[in-house]
Amino acid sequence: MASTGPTTPPTRTASPPENGRAHRGPFAIMTVLFFMWGFITSINDILIPQFKDAFDLNYRQAMLVQFAFFGAYFIGSILYFVISATKGDPIARIGYKNGVVLGLLFAAFGTALVWLGATAHFYALILGALFMIGLGFAMLQIAANPYVTILGPERTASSRLNFAQAFNSVGTTTGPLIGGYLIFKYFAHAGVNQAESVKIPYLAFCLAFLMIAAIFFFIHLPHVGEGKVEPGIGALKYPHVVLGVGAIFMYVGGEVSIGSSLINFLGEPQIAGLSHLEASKYVALFWGGMLIGRFMGAVELSEMEKVKKRLMLAGIPILAFGLFWILCSWNGDQQQFDFSAGWIIVKNYLPLLALCWLFFQFGKGLPDRTLFIFSGTIVVLLALAILFGGKLAMWCAVGVGLFTSIGWPNIFSLALDRMGVLKSQVSSLLVMAVVGGAVLPEILGRMADAWNLQVALIVPLIAYAYVAFYGIKGCKMGRPNE
Repeated sequence: MASTGPTTPPTRTASPPENGRAHRGPFAIMTVLFFMWGFITSINDILIPQFKDAFDLNYRQAMLVQFAFFGAYFIGSILYFVISATKGDPIARIGYKNGVVLGLLFAAFGTALVWLGATAHFYALILGALFMIGLGFAMLQIAANPYVTILGPERTASSRLNFAQAFNSVGTTTGPLIGGYLIFKYFAHAGVNQAESVKIPYLAFCLAFLMIAAIFFFIHLPHVGEGKVEPGIGALKYPHVVLGVGAIFMYVGGEVSIGSSLINFLGEPQIAGLSHLEASKYVALFWGGMLIGRFMGAVELSEMEKVKKRLMLAGIPILAFGLFWILCSWNGDQQQFDFSAGWIIVKNYLPLLALCWLFFQFGKGLPDRTLFIFSGTIVVLLALAILFGGKLAMWCAVGVGLFTSIGWPNIFSLALDRMGVLKSQVSSLLVMAVVGGAVLPEILGRMADAWNLQVALIVPLIAYAYVAFYGIKGCKMGRPNE
């Protein structure tokens, strides 16, 4: 296919070493960050139905939780890009470690404000607090994602980013389970406003962020980079980058739209009629699917020997399924495990796991091909959820988490591919596109108010159709030659 843009790769002034083993320590440390922001992000899905009841909101107003949080990604990232275009890359100036510490301090301040807003029963203050947390996470994302891709050979960047994002999914999987129990049950008291139940969890988050910031401040992270970015907007000259920004916008918007509405969707009478606490277990399966898919993606896209790769691709979903069964069997009221009840919840997840394994075989370890297959599958699942109700619609919506798993790391690595010194600038543009998580849930909320949540799933369906296009064609348009 003919190129539609520049074909000369950005000049490299320093290349990362081909031996990724030299950077396993820093890579392991960075996975802690991916876990933390995954955990907090998934808690937003718990806040939406809680605040909807606590402040007597409609769907559009409740979705402002995501608008504030992900809108901050856009504001923070566009500021970063403007500075990069006019003054040069800020990361090159302050370093990855200081960027991480700064992001953690912003997040700590934001979580403290959530506590204050819940105490004052002031929804606007809580939204401002979530905006502050989002600013901190934007800085973390800009620093961490490109850093992970250059901690080893470029050809295995997708594998490393999938692995790091898998720990993000550990956070998003445990978040609804722990957060749902704490917010809906443990800290919820009769006669007390429901907003009060978020105070203690967010105070704990504040202390955790401060502690991690202190750890990162004192540890040593080696500088591994590809040179200082001079002022300019060089990243926008490459069509595959611009289209990748659109893909991240659609991907995050689609994922957040489904995750944010899933508890209420499963509570609809024509779907499953579940309570918030019951539905939170299925939200954990939604995010848990991302955990499974990303670990499988890290294996499939790696240079691991064939036999070992096949064994791990089969073993990961089996082990994860067993873990889900145990987690979903816990009965908090009786403080014991009920495995028969847990089996009822997870048994219908097995066909989805088998389908995921099969589609990884079809992907053949290629990030673009796998992205196309998985995003196309999501389009089909959402179409079925829109057309049919009941358990079929429920499991189609829950299954989206499994197939959306490799979206972020694959889009990110495809857009960063061969970008050399422009990687941090490209990263800021991609993180800027996380604003899709603010825009699309708002549109979905408006559609849900006008019709219903089932019809509103057309919003993420269209979003994932674009992501599929990027996987099959967009990621190749104007990409520099080797």
